[in-house]
Amino acid sequence: METAIVRSLAKNFEDNAYVHEGVECWNARDLQRLLGYARWENFENAIKKAKEACVRSGFAVEDQFRDFTKMVEIGSEAKRPTEDIRLTRYACYLIAQNGSSSIPDVAFAQTYFAVQTRKIEVLEERIGQVERLEARAKLRETENRLSGIIYERGVDENGFGVIRSKGDKALFGKTTQGMKDKLGVKNGALADHLPAIAIKAKDLAADITVHKLQDNTGIRGQAPIEEEHIISNTDMRAMLIKGGIYPENLPAEEDLKKVERQINSDRKRVAKDQAKTLKSKPSPERPPF
Repeated sequence: METAIVRSLAKNFEDNAYVHEGVECWNARDLQRLLGYARWENFENAIKKAKEACVRSGFAVEDQFRDFTKMVEIGSEAKRPTEDIRLTRYACYLIAQNGSSSIPDVAFAQTYFAVQTRKIEVLEERIGQVERLEARAKLRETENRLSGIIYERGVDENGFGVIRSKGDKALFGKTTQGMKDKLGVKNGALADHLPAIAIKAKDLAADITVHKLQDNTGIRGQAPIEEEHIISNTDMRAMLIKGGIYPENLPAEEDLKKVERQINSDRKRVAKDQAKTLKSKPSPERPPF
């Protein structure tokens, strides 16, 4: 299909959506037309199969397919009641997947929903990666604050590295290098390969240590500070385990430096595409179904 046609088909579908009781819906009679079904009886077969698929997926049919009656004009200002069904986006997806792919508009809808589903998956994945980046930035900020206080208390850079590693041992039950070996981290910081919850745990433990040191200016030297940081991380580990989370068993995530480069690249590409779209003339739309 040409791009202009695909855009028109997608627009026709999205333009028929409306919100009922806070839920985005489509009417089955409208979807029948959009999918190119000439007879309601034939379209009902697709609806029946979609409901069966809904049950197999573990969803309640009544939450996705809601019967209702509407008044339809039949001429001379006369109206008659007509049965219809309010469909969620998921219901529309199921109907398209169970429709006749020999109908061109059904074939388009199947492709359209597949693309939309993938977009959602990518978006959810990207949101998770952004969350990791934000958590990593916060950890970096907290560790900078901690290192600043530690240096003022008579501990050098090597000492700070030992304190941080002892904290990791208390949190993960393994040294920093031990965790790198377990996760297969060859280069870079351990935190760049941790899931968001582990990064946040490290950050909160470090933040607690910062609070302790600020609250008690008498804690000086590597050994006392090291002890406080171990306690902070030990308490954090206990809290995680109480919730059924063993941080050392969480799987490794993609290197955040690579993720950041990819996100920046995507942003530049989107900005470039938007600029190109603004310069281009709108394509003529295909007439409605």
